[in-house]
Amino acid sequence: MIGIAALILVGFALVVSLVLPRRNPDFPGRHVGALVLVAALLIIAMLTAVEVFGESHHVEAVAESGATETEPAPTESAPTETATTGTSEAPAGDAAAGKQIFTTSAQPPCASCHTLAEANASGTVGPDLDQVLKGKDAAFIHESIVDPDAEVASGFTAGVMPAVYADQFDDQQLADLVAFLEQSVNG
Repeated sequence: MIGIAALILVGFALVVSLVLPRRNPDFPGRHVGALVLVAALLIIAMLTAVEVFGESHHVEAVAESGATETEPAPTESAPTETATTGTSEAPAGDAAAGKQIFTTSAQPPCASCHTLAEANASGTVGPDLDQVLKGKDAAFIHESIVDPDAEVASGFTAGVMPAVYADQFDDQQLADLVAFLEQSVNG
């Protein structure tokens, strides 16, 4: 939207300065008031577009970086348990394949936002997984990946971690990632 407003303002300026004076040497003549009014309205529209739409880009950038304008209230809740029906077992995870997913395959890669010593990852947008996953079981880790806002680590806000991994990975890949994380933090 900012681009459209800028295009209109630049187009107006070019027409007023290059085209109209060639067609009418007296331009703006007695219509100088109308020209000033239109120019002022276009400038106000451009500034408004920058203010409104520029702010939305700022909010998106803040959300992606994990920064907050106010200190978030710590979220403490009991770990949730994932019920199993017993009819289908989750596949066994391969920690080596999970490390590959953590460091490069996931989009965005988990390592770009999280700290995890086993992966030589030092991201700070999300929580330090060496700390927040210590002592957590596979079900908790799985839920944290597929539903990242189910329980948010203290000091972080909901909505920062993308909720795309449940769709991005099949059951085996999720099991691999969970196995890697569980092995990394719990030995």
